Amino acid sequence: MFLNQENQSAEVTFILLGFSEYPELQLPLFLVFLTVYTVTVLGNLGVVLTIKLSPRLHAPMYFFLSHLSFADFCYSTVVTPKLLENLVVEDRTVSFTGCILQFFFACMFVVTETYMLAAMAYDRFVAVCSPLLYTAVMSQKRCSLLVAASYSWSVACSLTYTYFLSALSFCGSNIINNFVCEYSTIVAVSCSDPYISQKVLLVSATFNEVSSLVIILTSYVFIFITILKMPSTGGRHKAFSTCASHLTAITIFHGTILFLYCVPNSKSSWLMVKVASVFYTVVIPMLNPLIYSLRNKDVKESVKKLINIKLFCEKV
Repeated sequence: MFLNQENQSAEVTFILLGFSEYPELQLPLFLVFLTVYTVTVLGNLGVVLTIKLSPRLHAPMYFFLSHLSFADFCYSTVVTPKLLENLVVEDRTVSFTGCILQFFFACMFVVTETYMLAAMAYDRFVAVCSPLLYTAVMSQKRCSLLVAASYSWSVACSLTYTYFLSALSFCGSNIINNFVCEYSTIVAVSCSDPYISQKVLLVSATFNEVSSLVIILTSYVFIFITILKMPSTGGRHKAFSTCASHLTAITIFHGTILFLYCVPNSKSSWLMVKVASVFYTVVIPMLNPLIYSLRNKDVKESVKKLINIKLFCEKV
């Protein structure tokens, strides 16, 4: 019976509607998303390369940032090419296997990013609240364990969700009113009882969001208390500036996800859901490297130094 269900799932195809209800916007949206994706790839790979090549950036904060940029690059690459394809072709079908694979990797990297931001908050907490112990506490071993735990938990979550999706059966219209294969949209077009699948998603997603936010908020409560106790204005300004980029990234990422959870499930809200989905799947991966590069003096100086070295080598 399970084999028959597996064979049935393998033959299922979905239709990703995307933004097909706005035919006049297909070409403009394609050009916009192509530009965004190009900036995302160059920005995130540029951050990873700069951190790897610049000795002054071999610190825990930048170690986490390099993995955040890697997750952003992978996440965007899983979602955006299919979005671009659907904007220029008439055939918007995707196989069950292709849809599940897209969901698996998208879920894996977004959960990774969730906990990477939490790890970066903990790093800032140690740097501001216990600067003398920073090197000992944020050792290479601990940083590697935090990163490995983020990836491992994200894989476990993705495998769990994928298992429940693979157990669904489909017997009617398989039209997905979105541009990406998300868990809730796949469950919505199945003819199986969605109760267990929806509860698994709700419990797991709530746990991931709440646990990461607890780590972030607790870290920043202690950070702000420590900053307010600093005697010098210069010290307070420097401490705030080291946290500003991270706080901006957290606000945009978690704000968008919480907004999506709060949107009512109605036909009139589908466009709002798509716009919000575009923001956190396509735009945020582009914004993160810009936020950290433009607001971080060390990153900007390292980029300039690498460019000068390259220009010098070319002249020689």
